[in-house]
Amino acid sequence: MNDHLHRRKFLVSLAGVPILSSIGVSAVSSPKKNPANANGLKTSLNAFSFNDALLKGNMTIDDMIDFCAATGFEGVDITGYYFKGYPQVPPDDYLFQVKRKAFGSGVEISGTGVRNDFTIADKSKRDLEVTLVKNWIEVAAKIGAPVIRVFAGNQKNEGIPKEQVTEWMLKDIQTCVDYGKQHGVIIGLQNHNDFIQTAEQVNKMIEAINSPWLGLILDTGSYRVLDPYEEIARSVKHVVNWQIKEKVFLNGAEKETDLNKLMTIIKSSGYKGYLPIEILGEGDPKARATAMFGKLKKALA
Repeated sequence: MNDHLHRRKFLVSLAGVPILSSIGVSAVSSPKKNPANANGLKTSLNAFSFNDALLKGNMTIDDMIDFCAATGFEGVDITGYYFKGYPQVPPDDYLFQVKRKAFGSGVEISGTGVRNDFTIADKSKRDLEVTLVKNWIEVAAKIGAPVIRVFAGNQKNEGIPKEQVTEWMLKDIQTCVDYGKQHGVIIGLQNHNDFIQTAEQVNKMIEAINSPWLGLILDTGSYRVLDPYEEIARSVKHVVNWQIKEKVFLNGAEKETDLNKLMTIIKSSGYKGYLPIEILGEGDPKARATAMFGKLKKALA
């Protein structure tokens, strides 16, 4: 036996790793999470599902990550509201602790988001909304979130033409998109049944800016004017992330989401990435999130 093999045996024995076979090469296996769906689709949980518990302090972000890991979620969307000090940006050591916690738990951070309003008529106030988004774009980059969710807004703006509101909104979104590009973060504009209510409005706004650094966070529960499945199919080409709800609004009434129908639309669109679910309303969010996770996995199979 030559000196090289003696040394190798000695070093491996120090590490406490058994030497395998006589071929001189060893393989050490490591635990793996379940692989993503064959279509490149991965499960995630939006933190708003635990809104009350997180805001009241009954649950921490670490607790939520532990829940995601234990349930089998591949990702978590940690909305900015639940970081200590929001809307102020937390210190780096806190952000990095959250990032490290997620990594150590085998859970990827699929996105984050803020609560902004670009429909405010007062430009000086709207500039503060832009600054808010910029600040949290930097947070998204630090925690490794590929997408940051923003809203259009919900001001009534009586007397101001919708076209004028859209014009200043597009400028503000463009500013955020440019800043996101500098930090490697995609801006996800969410349809939220506010200023944006239809797929036509979504498509016009996103196509007006026409940047790979802007896309749609498609909220399946917020298309309430027309048939939600048809609206999803019309706007899915712009999707960069999701909020998949338990219910959709069909003919003015809440109906249980047809996940099989939804998955057919998503798979045929070619979308690859996360499918965050979001639980709303009364009831135990852990039990409901677990049940929704099971239904989503079944629809993905």
